[in-house]
Amino acid sequence: MKIGCPKEIKPQEFRVGMTPNAAREAISHGHEVYMEKNAGTGAGFADADYTAVGAKILDTAAEVFAKADMIVKVKEPQAVERKMLREGQILFTYLHLAPDPDQTHDLIKSGATCIAYETVTDRNGGLPLLAPMSEVAGRLAPQVGAWTLQKANGGRGVLLGGVPGVSPAKVLVIGGGVVGTHAAKIAAGMGADVTVLDRSIPRLRYLDDVFGGTFKNAYANEGNTIELARQADMIIGAVLIPGAAAPKLISKAQLKELKPGAALVDVAIDQGGCFETSKATTHQDPIYEVDGIMHYCVANMPGAVARTSTLALGNATMPFMLALADKGWKKACADDVHLLNGLNVHAGKLTYAAVGQALNLPTVNAADVLK
Repeated sequence: MKIGCPKEIKPQEFRVGMTPNAAREAISHGHEVYMEKNAGTGAGFADADYTAVGAKILDTAAEVFAKADMIVKVKEPQAVERKMLREGQILFTYLHLAPDPDQTHDLIKSGATCIAYETVTDRNGGLPLLAPMSEVAGRLAPQVGAWTLQKANGGRGVLLGGVPGVSPAKVLVIGGGVVGTHAAKIAAGMGADVTVLDRSIPRLRYLDDVFGGTFKNAYANEGNTIELARQADMIIGAVLIPGAAAPKLISKAQLKELKPGAALVDVAIDQGGCFETSKATTHQDPIYEVDGIMHYCVANMPGAVARTSTLALGNATMPFMLALADKGWKKACADDVHLLNGLNVHAGKLTYAAVGQALNLPTVNAADVLK
């Protein structure tokens, strides 16, 4: 199979879809790898690192898209990239279609087979290709939230860990999954007073058993959420419904109940955000203010630590990428229901129900397109 990896063009996105080690593995399996010139430089990989393992460098994204049977990326294809997709081509990347009708319609129109990292599952009910970026984003959230809290950035002027004689900041993490757990660990490690909210009693038991002395937890209902939000200096939104739009957990009207200058960090922004006033921002212009509350809503947070993120993502995606290349998408998905769960669009049809529900579009069962 001819595998192509273009340079990411979303603003401030420095990750790359394939590491040199992933290229080496694909080539050792008998495939050809085509990298766009300078695709890996933002993550610290030179073109020479790719040619050294046998990959070929092409000057433009258009050449990569024209040559490749499968496109491997990080972020969802931008409008100019979607025009380069063709019928029968495989696209393997993050898609996050539920809040993005334009992308969804373009992918359906392209006729390509589009497999989303964020909806591939595992036998434990997890999301193995989302998890590494969730770990990175979770660990980044208290770091960027602490920066947002600085007075010069519009925040409350509160130090996360406090100092002797001065109480630490109160941090509320909404969602106790991968993002929330990593966010809580780092925030608590920075000395903050941390509480995690979740609706799953088994998950709360797990968090209590493992982290009981590190941070607190509480059940996520409307009453608890707003009561704890009123007390918080920083609120980290870490709620995920796989493939679907994120629920809105704090309304615009409730902002007036929060502490002036409090920081909202919305890690769910890729799925539309879990605060009503959230809108996607970039690393170049990451924060904005609504009713005295600071919002950090960067849609590709892991892009800030591009090398760590690229290596972590490459470790997770490589086995699936090799399966798609070795077997073809249809056989690979037939052999692995978890990879099949990643199929969002095929041959002009939407194949992921949660996206169809979010965008009010018809869907077909993914398993049916294998027949």
